[in-house]
Amino acid sequence: MTKDTETNLPVPTRSHEAPDVHSVWVAARIPHFREKAAMEAVVKQFPDRSKIENADRPDRVEAEEAVRTLLRWMGEDPSREGLLETPARVVKAYEELFGGYKQDAADILGRTFEDVSGYEDMVLVKDIDFHSHCEHHMVPIIGKAHVAYVPNGRVLGLSKIARLVDIYGRRLQTQESMTAQIADAMQRLLQPSGVAVMIDAEHLCMSMRGIRSKDATTITTAFNGEFKSDKELSRRFMKLVGQTA
Repeated sequence: MTKDTETNLPVPTRSHEAPDVHSVWVAARIPHFREKAAMEAVVKQFPDRSKIENADRPDRVEAEEAVRTLLRWMGEDPSREGLLETPARVVKAYEELFGGYKQDAADILGRTFEDVSGYEDMVLVKDIDFHSHCEHHMVPIIGKAHVAYVPNGRVLGLSKIARLVDIYGRRLQTQESMTAQIADAMQRLLQPSGVAVMIDAEHLCMSMRGIRSKDATTITTAFNGEFKSDKELSRRFMKLVGQTA
């Protein structure tokens, strides 16, 4: 059992880790209190887009009726004037908010450029705004993602990285899984020399309900390849995104 040099907390090490399992750090930043813990996030495999589209899923009419049921459950009257169109609006909004289920990361990362002129250093896209919804309460997660990779003969158009974050954000998520999914997709589809991902987000399920800690944010990271083996490279990444390492 080794210890983290910053916090002196024990960090579990496993020599038998599979290569597609990402070490994920979580830091909940609360005034006068900061805890850093190590955990592993196993990448969730979402169904193929074709399976989702062809599944026996409710139609729009059934979805709107489900919204009316919830309105009645909370004590509202779905037939009053202000709520008559609410079920249709909610379903339309959900189509946009959860549109990531109809998108495939391979479609986004499939087109690359091979003319890199010998560039072999880090490519970093930082401060990518995103929103998602936690899978536990279906309440928003709002934050920023920072994604870096070291090219291995191929580079992406920079907007593709932001689109990748958007795909995984527009699904029900945990922050740990979303971090690992982005890193896994980059590594699997682009095959770079290394990938680093950091997400810094506020969970409204913490600030609006439960503990109601409005100032807490959560940081998760995933490092693959050279970012995992080269400590200086991972430190550079942390410094560039504004986190001390």
